[in-house]
Amino acid sequence: MAKKTKKTAKTKKIVRREYSKADVKELRAHSKARTPVVKIAKLTKRSVGSLRQKALELGIGLGHQR
Repeated sequence: MAKKTKKTAKTKKIVRREYSKADVKELRAHSKARTPVVKIAKLTKRSVGSLRQKALELGIGLGHQR
């Protein structure tokens, strides 16, 4: 009897990028302009969760948190 092998999905390696001063400035501008978080995520190539955490750290509102 042959052994059954499990096929596992390949996971993407998590790459963490620091927020530069320009990134923070851009995030503040989007917050002031009330840009939707999903749109900011696509523009900055960051996850929605990452953006929300940084906004929380900076004390600025994004999306439904206002």
